[in-house]
Amino acid sequence: MRLDKFLKVSRILKRRTVAQEACDGGKVDVNGKAAKPGCQLKVGDVVCVHFAGGSLSFRVKMLKESVKKEEASEMYEIILPQ
Repeated sequence: MRLDKFLKVSRILKRRTVAQEACDGGKVDVNGKAAKPGCQLKVGDVVCVHFAGGSLSFRVKMLKESVKKEEASEMYEIILPQ
């Protein structure tokens, strides 16, 4: 699944265009490397999204084309900073 689509479907970012802009701006890393919106995600990949107030790191647990709002948080596991 494309990175920008995953960020939207999992509801980490609200819109796909916002996800694309974040990726193009270098604010999203996959497995420690800057990622483009079309980067193909796999289960187990570690993604870090950098926001103005901090960052969010998570591990991809599941890939689905569409999920209900209640199930969106099951697609990833948040990694706490060490």
